Amino acid sequence: MRLRRRYLLAGGALAGAGAAAGFLATREEASAVAASDVVAFHGVRQAGVTTEPPAHASFVALTLPAGTDRRALGRMMRLLSDDARRLTAGEPALGDTDAQLAVLPARLTVTFGFGPGLYRAAGLPSPVKDLPAFPIDRLEARWSGGDLLLQICADDPLTVAHAQRMLVKDARPFGAVRWAQIGFRRAYGVQQPGFTQRNVLGQLDGTANPAGAARDTAVWRPDGSTTLVVRRIRAEIEKWDLLSVGDKENAVGRRMVSGAPFTGTREHDEPDFAALDTTGLPVMPDFAHVTRAHVTDPALKILRRPYNYDAAPNAAGHPDSGLIFASYQGDIERQYVPIQQRLAEKDLLNEWITPIGSAVFAVPPGCTEDGWIGEEVLT
Repeated sequence: MRLRRRYLLAGGALAGAGAAAGFLATREEASAVAASDVVAFHGVRQAGVTTEPPAHASFVALTLPAGTDRRALGRMMRLLSDDARRLTAGEPALGDTDAQLAVLPARLTVTFGFGPGLYRAAGLPSPVKDLPAFPIDRLEARWSGGDLLLQICADDPLTVAHAQRMLVKDARPFGAVRWAQIGFRRAYGVQQPGFTQRNVLGQLDGTANPAGAARDTAVWRPDGSTTLVVRRIRAEIEKWDLLSVGDKENAVGRRMVSGAPFTGTREHDEPDFAALDTTGLPVMPDFAHVTRAHVTDPALKILRRPYNYDAAPNAAGHPDSGLIFASYQGDIERQYVPIQQRLAEKDLLNEWITPIGSAVFAVPPGCTEDGWIGEEVLT
């Protein structure tokens, strides 16, 4: 409405200029709103799981030193929860000497995950365990494992960087950074909310995510907790670039432009795995990624919340790009592992991707305004 009004007021020869100015002003206003947008930190469930994914993310895993006990873990989580509460509200953390960097939260979320090592330190059984070995894995220690995860997401990279700085600073007396992975999606405003992420291979990634009530069933446990698998997947870009569009589509089982399965015309059309072509072969190949990843029972689906990464090319100019694959589900063994086993066995896409990092975390419930994350576990 604002754009239309400005267009009419511009009049005659100035109509085009008025429209352009109105468009730019509207975009600027939208950006200003996005910069000040707040996602509530407190609640039954932690934010940053089913929250609409912002454009930028940092995943930071920490290792706890020997001798860490439950009391130390409680002190750490009280402090980090307070930091997260303040930063997500656009307020500086205590002791922040650059408070001006905290005033634009840009939909900042901070999500905490507890690895198996944290539960061992607390003297408690862990609800998660390391994934089984998959034949396609080429895991590197520098991208794997971790006792505590900080998932920091926002629509502004400076907001993410500052929140990471504050949280890591306050976590330093309790643990050491094991790895940090920086990821990105489309910038805010480039596409409408709810769009499906494209990864660096050009694929739509997350089309089959559960939605609505089915999503709640698949992701959340009754107490408001969930689990997280983080996989660093290197894309073999130079090999992928040698393929034709048709070859890329055959590996995936979807059209590259629309994301539609071979048996459909739109991205969210349900694939027909019983359909045969004129030669009597399945239209959806058994080796295609979509076929191998397909889940019939909505309760057994996983929620993909991926971020791309693109590190500096090496001295020879070869790229280092890929996906920080973040998967949320109520039960890793029932939901994630069977899918990954099927993919590892026969997914043709494995020719152009290599898993090089892997970590698992339990995501405890959220907290009240006078509580802290992990309170139910560590007290």
